[in-house]
Amino acid sequence: MTVALTPAVQFVLVCALADLPVGLGRPFNVGGHSIAVFRTRAGKVFAVAGRCPHKGGPLADGMLAGEQVVCPYHAFRFHAGTGECDQHNVCDVATYPVQVTDGAVRVGVPA
Repeated sequence: MTVALTPAVQFVLVCALADLPVGLGRPFNVGGHSIAVFRTRAGKVFAVAGRCPHKGGPLADGMLAGEQVVCPYHAFRFHAGTGECDQHNVCDVATYPVQVTDGAVRVGVPA
């Protein structure tokens, strides 16, 4: 029997919920990871890798289309929950768990 080990995650405070503009991203460096954090119009908060794997576009400068991050360089879209790209020959982006409690946003990174 093979047991898959889940790496430990450490949640780090990045900002207040009120500091996240609806529909736009904000960049953060969390535990050495470049991360883009977004808040949807429905109030959901999510975090993805800060750079597009296609040409290195800063994803925090992108916009949201529903629950997809749109890269500001070439309009490639990445699903907020899975990181999956809408282009077949482009790598997905990493996603990070997010906790929102008492108006504070925390992003989980490998401990």
